[in-house]
Amino acid sequence: MDIPRLHPDTIEAVRQAVNIVDVVAEHVVLRKRGREYVGCCPFHEEKTPSFTVSPLKGFYYCFGCGAGGNAIKFLMELQKRSFAEVVLDLAQRHQIPVRTLDSEQKQALQARLSLQEQLYEILAIATSFYEHALRQPIGQLAQDYLQRQRHLQEDTIQQFRLGYAPAGWQVLYTYLVEQKGYPATLVEQAGLIIPRQTGDGYYDRFRDRLMIPIMDAQGRVVGFGGRTLRNEEPKYLNSPETPIFNKGQLLFGLDKARQAIVQTDQAIVVEGYFDVMVLHQAGFPQAVASLGTALSQAQIKLLLRYTESKQIILNFDADTAGQRAADRAIGEAADLAYRGDLRLRILTLPAGKDAADFFTDAAESLEVRRDRYQTLLDQAPLWLDWQIQTIVQQYDLDQSDQFQQASQALSQLLGKLPNATLRSHYIHHCAELLGGHDSRFILRLEESLRQQVRGQRWQGRSQKWQRPADYNLRQAAEEQLLRLYLHCGEYRPLIRQTLQAREIEFSLSHHRWLWRQILGIEEEQCAGLPAPDDPYTAEWPLHSPTETGTPLTDLDLVTHLFDRLGEAAETSLITPLLHLDETTAVSLERPELVIQAAAAALERIAVEKRCRHILQSWQETVDLILSESPPSEALRHYLDHLLTNNDSKIDNIPSVAPERLKRLEQLRRDYYQHRQYLQQLDQQRCPSLAVIRGYPD
Repeated sequence: MDIPRLHPDTIEAVRQAVNIVDVVAEHVVLRKRGREYVGCCPFHEEKTPSFTVSPLKGFYYCFGCGAGGNAIKFLMELQKRSFAEVVLDLAQRHQIPVRTLDSEQKQALQARLSLQEQLYEILAIATSFYEHALRQPIGQLAQDYLQRQRHLQEDTIQQFRLGYAPAGWQVLYTYLVEQKGYPATLVEQAGLIIPRQTGDGYYDRFRDRLMIPIMDAQGRVVGFGGRTLRNEEPKYLNSPETPIFNKGQLLFGLDKARQAIVQTDQAIVVEGYFDVMVLHQAGFPQAVASLGTALSQAQIKLLLRYTESKQIILNFDADTAGQRAADRAIGEAADLAYRGDLRLRILTLPAGKDAADFFTDAAESLEVRRDRYQTLLDQAPLWLDWQIQTIVQQYDLDQSDQFQQASQALSQLLGKLPNATLRSHYIHHCAELLGGHDSRFILRLEESLRQQVRGQRWQGRSQKWQRPADYNLRQAAEEQLLRLYLHCGEYRPLIRQTLQAREIEFSLSHHRWLWRQILGIEEEQCAGLPAPDDPYTAEWPLHSPTETGTPLTDLDLVTHLFDRLGEAAETSLITPLLHLDETTAVSLERPELVIQAAAAALERIAVEKRCRHILQSWQETVDLILSESPPSEALRHYLDHLLTNNDSKIDNIPSVAPERLKRLEQLRRDYYQHRQYLQQLDQQRCPSLAVIRGYPD
């Protein structure tokens, strides 16, 4: 195959997207052993597994024959294909746009690489210059600040290569341009000097500031953060965006934290430079910080490379700004958390302290503070629990108006959850928080919250989004659940729990009528329970008769229903459900699987309708953008491409209103959340052969 040379951005995107365990597992039977996977090597004959795959390192190695490499190398060796062929195949599989290089692009790439190397060199020299200045008399104020106010030890100062930018206007310019001979334009591109408005020279960007080098994951200096020492504004001055400095793609301290994150299997994300340095000094080297921006998905995915458990703990400041930063980070991370790709926890320190303040409190010994911080880490709640706690604490629940506001805020939060089982769990949890110790009140609150959450969500009930095939699938699934409920009494509690957890209601009119009759019979015969307005959550006498009622599982519903049918219009449609022939009896074998598959099918219909509605909303938004913007095929192509590539960032477009792009981003997020959930539902509808046969997993 004659494939043009692929663009480095395409190759890098493929490397980032490919999971080496998934690739190897298509060809080798792997077993998990600790943090790695083992199997028999596909490159030589062996009976005892010596082939290992490390998901953290993205690397495979065989101790028998010495074969090793990344996912691309594995496919090249196994399938005897060229590098370009393998990368192209993986790009297509992961829906990554493919870019190639022509001769002009090759030259531009070589020039870009050359420029980057020169910028790395200039920044390394500037770092040494600032470090030297810190040790001179002119840097004494900065040294005092680090040691007396920030309580940083000499080892920490050296580890993070802290320095001082002298107060003169051209001190660094003179050193780099006049003494070292670097072109002023290169030093400007490194973000270290600024051209004068008069056009007759340059001046230093950083003056009389404590200098904090920012390094990439490989430990190369790519920029600086400069802190004022005299209460000037801005308090922190960061390097501008350069060919090698993109703060949305970097994390401060990651180069020093990588190994600790692997060892502790968690990453701590804080807000400030000094939070990171103090935590490292205190014995928590797995700490990193975002660079003055909200934690982005790119930064989160960068961290997830190093932690097998996918655990990230946000330890942002307890002030209003910190709360907003945590909320923004949760918004970025929610998609990954819903898919199970991230375990996000929130750590809030007492008394509104940040991490640096927590460890510089002289009232306690360092050992005591270290133990307290570790305890807080271990007890940090999941992000959703933290949000719920935050909402509840904002309101006085003894005041009726604030109680209602809290209820509405919680329903809005829970309405965003794409998983019905997760929603059901948290609805019950929130009802307990709001209801105190009144069990009856909690039941009422739970049903009320459930109705509010349903109102927040688009349930897909509109016939506009229903396909003809949905009716047959819905009819079959509802019939399965009702038939089981009528003829297999011991599974009635499970069916009720499933209906509640998945928020399923019978949609076909004759099935709704039958369900109402069933509820009425059960209320009459089962000790008057449950309450008519709370049919799913009330406590039923499930196992033993009471003095006044029959157990739910023993109730002969079929006989009672025949007494009620009479001349009802639904009789002809309901009667087949009351009888079991050979075919329908067989269909009720393995009731647990039948309940799971039928419920998943009904939920899948609603989710598919929601997806179709989202796609329609996406197209309407795109059409609106195109109507408001100057005619452009490039814009149309870009917008069409966005929906098919979930990993690509939606860039700001000058001709497009920001709220339109924000709407597209939300629609795309919702769409892929629902598509991911559809895959889970398909697994429930079509269980594996081992599950069907009853084999253990």
